[in-house]
Amino acid sequence: MNYEKENLPKHIAIIMDGNRRWAKKQGKPAAFGHKAGAKTLEKIVRYANKLGILYITVYAFSTENWRRAEEEVSALMMLFQSYLDDYSKRADSENIKVKIIGTRKGLSEKMLKKIDECMERTKNNTGIVFNIALNYGGREEILHAVKNIALDVEAGKINPEEITQKDIENGLYTKGQPDPDLLIRTSGELRLSNFLPWQLSYSEFLFVEKNWPDFTEKDLEEAIEEYQKRTRKFGAN
Repeated sequence: MNYEKENLPKHIAIIMDGNRRWAKKQGKPAAFGHKAGAKTLEKIVRYANKLGILYITVYAFSTENWRRAEEEVSALMMLFQSYLDDYSKRADSENIKVKIIGTRKGLSEKMLKKIDECMERTKNNTGIVFNIALNYGGREEILHAVKNIALDVEAGKINPEEITQKDIENGLYTKGQPDPDLLIRTSGELRLSNFLPWQLSYSEFLFVEKNWPDFTEKDLEEAIEEYQKRTRKFGAN
């Protein structure tokens, strides 16, 4: 390990891309890749917790993913339900706090129950905060925050001229959390795909060629090393 332990990113965001490509290369259905990706995710979160990372946010399912084939979406929803039910027990024993962020619209009652149970079970844990962006869309998140501010204006609780960036941040799903220091996207794609557009404004980006199921603890270490080589200026000289 060549990274500096005193200069770790506090918050890492990950776009876990490439599950379907990984499966296709092996002649397997997409669900096979998603299951492998879930195992990789658990391994990476556990290791990030061990390293002392405070927050990790992963893109699990976007609001746009509903457009995929019905068979794949159904398989994903079943996987998420099973994963949340099973993982909440392990996360609890490993002191991991799980938060599911995104809109609840469109999710089944069974899924919502699993989400609530998982967050309730792990809410008092003091280790890494593990944000799972499920049914998440960045523009939808900002719209949600703006609508809440509009309601406050309508109720006379706030003057439009006094609205600040902090007011918008307080309406985001990540309220109270620091913005990600580092974004990692696997599979070589070079775009954000509507993931955390507000929060990633000054994050460092790292694009990795590997598909997500092949991402390892060593890859996470190398990502942190690369992050520590960069100078973050936040718009200054």
